[in-house]
Amino acid sequence: MRRFALLSLLLLAPFAFAQVDLNVASYNLRFDNPKDGKNVWTARRDAMRALVRYHEFDVWGTQEGLSNQLADLEANGDYAHVGVGRDDGKEAGEHSAIFYRRERFALEDHGDFWLSATPEKPSMGWDARCCLRLATWARLRDKPSGRVFVVLNAHFDHEGDVARRESARLLLARGRTLAGDLPLIVTGDFNSTPDSEAFATVNAGLRDARAISQTPPYEPSGTFNDFNVSKPALERIDYVFLSPQWQVLRYAVLTDSVDARYPSDHFPVVTRLRLP
Repeated sequence: MRRFALLSLLLLAPFAFAQVDLNVASYNLRFDNPKDGKNVWTARRDAMRALVRYHEFDVWGTQEGLSNQLADLEANGDYAHVGVGRDDGKEAGEHSAIFYRRERFALEDHGDFWLSATPEKPSMGWDARCCLRLATWARLRDKPSGRVFVVLNAHFDHEGDVARRESARLLLARGRTLAGDLPLIVTGDFNSTPDSEAFATVNAGLRDARAISQTPPYEPSGTFNDFNVSKPALERIDYVFLSPQWQVLRYAVLTDSVDARYPSDHFPVVTRLRLP
C-alpha cells in the first residue's frame, strides 16, 4: 500500500507544480451587421482568423459575436467555444463566448449569467435601455500540466452608468464564487474607461494585466477604433483582469490591419500569462 501511495505521488508530482504559459486575449468581434458597408463580416472574417492564428491565441473571450460568426471562427478545427445568445439563452442575439484550443484544454464545466438583478434568466439590467447583457464562464484544465483555471468573459452595457457599476459588482462576486481557490482570468468589453467606477470596482478585487506586465505594454492608448484607420484610438474599454496567481509576461493591444482595414471596430487585447 505504501509503495502504491508513493508511486501515485511521484506520478502526480510533475502536474502539481508544472508551469503553464498561455496567450489570453479579449476581442470584441463587432456583430455581423449588414449595414457595415466595406466592413461587413464576410469582408473581414478571414483577416480576423489569420490574426488569431498568427498570434497564437490559446484562450480568448469574445464579445458581440452572433452564432454564424462563432461558427466561422471555429471552422478550422483548432478551437471550441462555449456561450449562449443573450436574447434567449440559446442561439439568439450576441454572445460573450469563450474560445479555447480543443487539443490543449479540457472543458470541465461552463455556464452563463445575465448582468442584471435576475442573472439566471435573460433580462435587462438596471438602467440599461436597449440590450440584454451577458457573461459566460468556463473551467478549463490544461492537459499537459493538469492545472485548472476559470475564465470569465463579459460585455457591459454601453449606456447605463448604474448597469455598468452593478455589472462590475456582480462579475466580481460571481468570479470569486466560481473560481474559489483556482486561478481566475476575466476578459471583457466593459464599455468603461480606467477612470470609471466600474473599472475601479473590478480592479479593487483583481489585477489589470496592463498594470502588472513584466515588459512595457505594446499598444496604442485605446482599444476602440470604430473601423477608422486614420484616427488614433483613445478609449481604453477592453480588458484582461487576473487573480494573484497569474504573472503577466507581456501585454499588447494589437493594431493589425489588412489593406488599411481593421478586422473589427475594437483592437484585441492580448497577454502572455504564466501560472508558476
